[in-house]
Amino acid sequence: MTKISPQPGIMDIALYVSGESKLAGHEQVLKLSSNENPLGCSDKAIAAFTEAGTNLNRYPATDHAPLRQAIGEVHGLDPDRIICGVGSDEVLQFITQAYAGVGDEIITTEHGFSMYPILAKMVGANPVTVPERERVIDIDAVLNAVTARTRIVFIANPANPTGTFLSEDALVRLAAGLPENVILVHDGAYTEFVEGFDGGASLVDRFPNVVMTRTFSKIHGLGGLRIGWGYAQRAVIDVLNRIRQPFNLSEPQMAAASAAIRDTGFTAHCAELNARMRLHLREALLDMGIACDESHANFVLARFASPDEAAAADATLRTEGILVRSVSGYGLPSALRITVGDEDGCARVIDCLARFMQGRRPA
Repeated sequence: MTKISPQPGIMDIALYVSGESKLAGHEQVLKLSSNENPLGCSDKAIAAFTEAGTNLNRYPATDHAPLRQAIGEVHGLDPDRIICGVGSDEVLQFITQAYAGVGDEIITTEHGFSMYPILAKMVGANPVTVPERERVIDIDAVLNAVTARTRIVFIANPANPTGTFLSEDALVRLAAGLPENVILVHDGAYTEFVEGFDGGASLVDRFPNVVMTRTFSKIHGLGGLRIGWGYAQRAVIDVLNRIRQPFNLSEPQMAAASAAIRDTGFTAHCAELNARMRLHLREALLDMGIACDESHANFVLARFASPDEAAAADATLRTEGILVRSVSGYGLPSALRITVGDEDGCARVIDCLARFMQGRRPA
């Protein structure tokens, strides 16, 4: 009998490890490991989800038309150029499946989102990792890595887990420098935390080989429902819809997302709180002697003097019921990614780390 074998690249994929949510010995855990919204989600989204749940015997709409319309209205985009998925991860998967295959190359960056190389290996493509410059995506390094086999370039902007950000001029230079047959994927999961940023929408309008992705998991607080979307030229959306399963989103998912995106007052409140507490948290870390780049997302990257110090800080936070994210798997062994919480959450983190750092200073 022929031995059953998976496709090339599948067995090279390390299983994704999500942020922890439980700590032994602590009933009430302050979870700051998954970049979730500390304010939860819009009450209007909860109401819409509950109402839609009364018709669970019915199949959902296959075209996502009401949700695409809501996204289009709020962001000033053409609904016919929007595709929705089970989180933005599924949209990223559509792009990879449609435009890359065995032997092709997919460019990612040194500290880029861990799903990018997983997606490459999923289709048998080779992930090519290029160095960053002080935790910022290096445009020249990306462009210099392009070969005849390059099919996709993945960037997150703002970046995860660094929180750094590329300006519009830098994005245009990157897009303009890529061959026309190479897709630039601008992953904008944290777009709403950057005031005045369109998440790459204008880039999509200018360059036919650019795709923008977004999510409802961050500022909209719907991580538990897994809803994302993408925006591209119609020709690209037509390709992606051909491999999208027709019932990939349920009616409760779509109803909640439509209500959430239309509740712009709640979104603005979340953005204001995040900006204020993010600045407060970063300044406190710097005052303690903990390095921390300016963040443009809903987290900060605290960089300690060594991997051992980072591990000790993590252990100290855990003893007080606070979960943050170790990012050694992202090539940052001396750092911890800390989600920006509410006032009380940030105060607890600052107090704990201040006492930790005080105890490490010479008398």
